[in-house]
This record gives sequence, C-alpha cells and structure tokens, in this order.
Amino acid sequence: MRKRTLLLSIIAACLAGAAALGWVTIRHGLSARDSPSAMETYVAKTARRLSVPASERNAKNPFAQTPNILSEARAHFADHCATCHGNDGSGKTQIGQNLYPKAPDMRLPATQNLTDGEIYYVIHNGVRLSGMPAWGTEVKDDDSWKLVLFIRHLPHLTPEEEREMERLNPKGSEERQEEQEEERFLNDDQPGNQAPKTPTHHNH
Repeated sequence: MRKRTLLLSIIAACLAGAAALGWVTIRHGLSARDSPSAMETYVAKTARRLSVPASERNAKNPFAQTPNILSEARAHFADHCATCHGNDGSGKTQIGQNLYPKAPDMRLPATQNLTDGEIYYVIHNGVRLSGMPAWGTEVKDDDSWKLVLFIRHLPHLTPEEEREMERLNPKGSEERQEEQEEERFLNDDQPGNQAPKTPTHHNH
C-alpha cells in the first residue's frame, strides 16, 4: 500500500512539474533567443547521458593525436563545423548564438569532461530538438573520430592554427567575388601583368 502511495505521489509530482513548466513556457513564449532554464538544462543533460549506450560511451578512439590527424581534422572542422561553433570552438557565431540551446563553448569542462565515445556519439548521431545534425554515415566513420581529437585540442588552439582555418571557412558569393577582385587588383599591379597601352600617333 505504501509503495502504491509513493508511486502515485511521484507521478503526481511529475505531472505538476510538467504542468508548471508548460504554463511558464506558454506565458513566456517559445522564443529561441532565450537561454534554457536550469530545469531544461538538467533534463537535457540527463537525457543525453541516458541516451548514449554504455558500449558507445566507453568506446575508444581508434586514432591517435598526431600532427597529420589534427591537421586533417582541423580542416574538416573549419569547413563543416565552424559556421555554428566558430574556429575556436567557442560557439560565438551568429548562427551558434541564435540556436536553442545556443552552441556550447566546447573548450569548457561541460564538453571536455565527456568521454571520447560520448563526443563521437553526439557528432555521429546529432542531438534531437537542437541545431546539432547527425554527421557521417550509418556505419562508423573515421572523420567523426578525428574530430573528437580536434575538439580535445581546442583549449590549446594557436593563433596560427586559427588563421589557417579562416582560409578554409566556407565563403559566400560576395566574399568570393571580393577575393577575386582583390586578386585581380594585385595581379594588375605586378610588372608585366599590365595591359599594353595603345600607341598614340601624332600627325606632323
């Protein structure tokens, strides 16, 4: 009898909490400009932890952090991930800061304290009800494992590495046109690249 009463009490508390959360949400609106509440953050983190199977959570990265692997992963991150996460992993981009929840600063413990398997799982499978898509193929993919190594490296990213990544970031049509115009301007200024002038004829 006591167990039944306790179970009913727990269910009632959960329903009351859900109703309160729903009421606050309706009153406050569904704007993506807000930051998640403490309750939402706790529920999301708990759900993420529970959703990753133990075998995946404890999976070992098949790659070692070598200069070549980091260089490959850095280029991949600059081309595929930096639009939301920034080259430095801070998430301080126009898109990253307007997602709900906002893109995290992956240099901080909330990300760095995850296991390699958990980070891989998030990259490979994405996160529902967020802006994080699933990358890779249906099977294990090497690129995601290499990205895990680069994410581990983010707290130690050098200014030189960031500058290299800026050259690899996707560019819009306006940026590409501007670069082409700058290149043409610089080439025209080089000796031997200027168009020959039309000779002027004088009548005597």
